[in-house]
Amino acid sequence: MAGHHHSGHDHDHSHGPGGHSHQVSADADRRWLIAALVLLVVFMAGEVVVGFAAQSLALVSDAAHMLTDAASIALALVAMRLAARPARGGYTYGLKRAEILSAQANGVTLLVLSAWLAYEAVRRLLDPPAVEGALVLVTALVGIVVNLAATWCMSKANRSSLNVEGAFQHVVTDLYAFIATAVAGVIVLTTGFRQADALASMVVVVLMLRAGIGLVRASGRIFLEAAPAGIDPDTVADRLVAQPLVEEIHDLHIWEITSGQPALSAHILVTPGGDCHAVRRELQRKLREDYRITHSTLQVDHVGEDESVGLLQITKLGEEVGEHCADSHGPVHRAGPHRH
Repeated sequence: MAGHHHSGHDHDHSHGPGGHSHQVSADADRRWLIAALVLLVVFMAGEVVVGFAAQSLALVSDAAHMLTDAASIALALVAMRLAARPARGGYTYGLKRAEILSAQANGVTLLVLSAWLAYEAVRRLLDPPAVEGALVLVTALVGIVVNLAATWCMSKANRSSLNVEGAFQHVVTDLYAFIATAVAGVIVLTTGFRQADALASMVVVVLMLRAGIGLVRASGRIFLEAAPAGIDPDTVADRLVAQPLVEEIHDLHIWEITSGQPALSAHILVTPGGDCHAVRRELQRKLREDYRITHSTLQVDHVGEDESVGLLQITKLGEEVGEHCADSHGPVHRAGPHRH
């Protein structure tokens, strides 16, 4: 019976209090990111010159890292532009995942750079060149100020986006790097211990690895369609199946389109004679209020219906001829017998 087969869509895409204010905040984010970008590029150019003059790997590595900072912010800006484009053609979600691609690229760059710097630092520990401690110290101190300013600019942008967070992680790592380099400059000046420069590079490498692994893991979760961190699909299913008239839930999928935009789809079986529409509305309200999942697609059917080819008829509740869905994914959640 066609009347009993419902597919519900809840299109309350609340990406902010309203379209206009969302646009304003995106423009503000863009301005803060551009300010940080300009600061970093200007300082980086000077630092490369000084790094080579002072023979300091710590300075050159900081400059290399600043180049990736600048690239990461530029990438974040491009990704923001792409993500804001409306969905068309085959890209039914628009280009929102461009932000996650950007975050992943930032993570991978950090990992590749950390490998190169680790190699260079070990080489210099074994055979330390003469380092101009004073030049290193002065440049590092200026670097700390520039990075503090850039970090402050970026902290004003919306960091709930994994994309902006990726660029932010780059700049914060750089800030720590300059602090380590300044300490190395002081040690070289006061004690003549030339390996301090390479050791400072090693500190930076550890920080880069940490930030890089975090970004690659977080973006990887989104690409592999994992449930958003903090949402356990089994718990969600158990809470939904506990609702009145709901007998079974299967084919439950929860994923993230991009940072902060979770989506859910599921097949719901309702007690024969129950109001499918009312159940769907109630479940979507619960998802919105309890989990902030505003994009949910629920297929709701009555138990016992022969729905379509490929789905096997359920004879009586709990006594199936095989699985309910011929190619059901994941666990099947059923209401407890004691519930009603």
